[in-house]
Amino acid sequence: MSVKEFEELEIWKLARELTNKIYHITSADAVFKDPGLKSQLRRASVSIMSNISEGFERDGKLEFIHFLSMAKGSCGEVRCQLYVALDNKYIKEQIINELIDNFRKLSSMISNLMKYLRNSNLKGIKYKKFN
Repeated sequence: MSVKEFEELEIWKLARELTNKIYHITSADAVFKDPGLKSQLRRASVSIMSNISEGFERDGKLEFIHFLSMAKGSCGEVRCQLYVALDNKYIKEQIINELIDNFRKLSSMISNLMKYLRNSNLKGIKYKKFN
């Protein structure tokens, strides 16, 4: 694994982009009138970025996988909340569907990284290989 900083991870970059989209669509009060759902959507999307970065900064791959699993769970949480927003017509269906597809893609990318880490020889402090 040649990534040295979490900011280099494609999953973190996509999580950041999607979090910015969530903040943008939920900032229009005329469109999004449910402060609880607005707050939860924002927190769940930030949780994805945070867990990816926190897991990367830990000492070993098992911890990283654990935090990636939490990030993946937050992807599901965001999708669920987007359905609530759709059902209440807070956001246009086309925007919701695009976001849901993007969070599914991110979840899949996280799963792929978890699978890679589980099957790799990477072990300890910052994933140095041990022979």
